[in-house]
Amino acid sequence: MAHSAHSAQPGEPLPPTLRVRFLRRLSRTLLAALVTAAVVVPVSAAARPRIPAPTPAALAPPTTATLDKAYTANRANAAEASRMAAAHGDRTRAAADRAMAAPSRHFLTFDGRGQGLAVEVLGDLDHADRVAVLVPGSDTTLETYGRFRAGAAALQDRLNSLDHRHGTHGTHGTHGSTSRPHTAVIAWLGYETPGTVSTTVLTTGRAEDAAPPLTRFIRELRGVVGEKAHVSLLCHSYGTVVCGRAARGLDVDDIALIGSPGTGADSVSALRTSARIWAARGADDWIVNVPHVHADLFGTTVGFGADPVSPAFGAHVFAAGAGGHSDYFKPGTVSLDNLARIVLGDTSEVSRA
Repeated sequence: MAHSAHSAQPGEPLPPTLRVRFLRRLSRTLLAALVTAAVVVPVSAAARPRIPAPTPAALAPPTTATLDKAYTANRANAAEASRMAAAHGDRTRAAADRAMAAPSRHFLTFDGRGQGLAVEVLGDLDHADRVAVLVPGSDTTLETYGRFRAGAAALQDRLNSLDHRHGTHGTHGTHGSTSRPHTAVIAWLGYETPGTVSTTVLTTGRAEDAAPPLTRFIRELRGVVGEKAHVSLLCHSYGTVVCGRAARGLDVDDIALIGSPGTGADSVSALRTSARIWAARGADDWIVNVPHVHADLFGTTVGFGADPVSPAFGAHVFAAGAGGHSDYFKPGTVSLDNLARIVLGDTSEVSRA
């Protein structure tokens, strides 16, 4: 992006030409968001009152010994949430909750209240030494969770196929012996995501709220998998803003920023993390049109700063193919292959952009 070379620090005035261009584009976005908020949101709220749901299960931080207990408790909570949503007349939420209550599902967290929160494990977390944590972007709720989970499942399938094809990768298993790595993917819907058409998607507010629970989750995850496990954080769209806000306090090995509008930081060094930072954007991703600048409007910082795939940002930029904004975890894509190789630690095989 040409804008990235001219990105301003928070509170610093933008160059006049860039400022005019940014404010024109921003005004159109804000107008659409405000019209939607004024017209669509009240109608939706009137047509669909808040859905009742049980209080989440009270559980201590998980350990390898208590994982099954957590999975059982959260499935029971999802089943009760489904019954309550059905009694309330919301068939869509009832169906989503009911799917999460299936015996095959493994949730570390489930909260059916409001938009809903869910943290799901795919794979054998108990023995995993390669773990990927996926952080979603806007419009991810319990109703749309299936799309998010499909990406996590595609990644887990690709990890398994690459793992069997290439053998040991030279990694060490959880018991210290050289062995084929054990992988797990975690779909972390641990925050209230903003709506794509809303004013909240233009600011860091939701990300700032999400950073502490993400930091806490990674700390608890280390309590399960140990300090030697390789943990990768894969952040999509607005999720990259969340990861940017949390990066400094995260005990992770790799952070991948995909389809990012910016992180709120102007460079890798500004993230203040020891994790290796990766970035990618598909050729058909509309996020390329988002201006990579900060602007102070009415006391609120709007925009997320430098483009993570720009050379000035300093990330390891990898190929994402021709895909669009929602295609990074699509089976058969270059982006999915590269994300899987990052998780497995096969960094020399990651194709660069």
